[in-house]
Amino acid sequence: MTEEIRAARDSWIALAEDAQELLFRSARTPNTFTEEPVTDQHIEAIYDLFRFAPTSMNQQPMRILLLRSKAARARLHRHLYEGNRAKAATAPAVAVLAADLEFHEHLPKVFPHRPDARDGYADRAVREHSARFNATVQIGYFILAVRAAGLAAGPMIGFDAVGVDREFFPDGRLSSLVVVNIGRPGPNAWFPRLPRLPYADVVTSI
Repeated sequence: MTEEIRAARDSWIALAEDAQELLFRSARTPNTFTEEPVTDQHIEAIYDLFRFAPTSMNQQPMRILLLRSKAARARLHRHLYEGNRAKAATAPAVAVLAADLEFHEHLPKVFPHRPDARDGYADRAVREHSARFNATVQIGYFILAVRAAGLAAGPMIGFDAVGVDREFFPDGRLSSLVVVNIGRPGPNAWFPRLPRLPYADVVTSI
């Protein structure tokens, strides 16, 4: 990319170029990690960013289960697909991101100007669809927040979700959506960058 083209592109982006690189263009999904720990303070800082993600009626249904102990990792390990086990084993932090299917209980607090908001989610099917959709929106912001903290995120959907839910969320309130490895990239962390679709294949104007 020439400097002229880069300057024209960046004139439309308010974010500084180094931040663009950190969050988007240079960010990658790691396959190995260093042993440098991911602390609770890291996770709190990450939460302080992604909690501002937009959700319908401010639902905020995403929940995080951090697997810190070896015993907890072992419980997850058997539910991961074979190709994901080594990555999760070496990551300094592993999070199960889930949707709270009873998020509507918090609506009187997080959406206080609509006292009847909770009643709109009395039907479980409606509630579950909304919880999954809005938690998925939050997951995207979570990944960006991990990158903003100078760490790398490795999201994985290659696991037995039914097994994970039975293992960690037996009361049925939470439903697992993705497992995310978090840490600093280790040696040979990257596969080759795969192609992205061009603008013309993605954007249509009518």
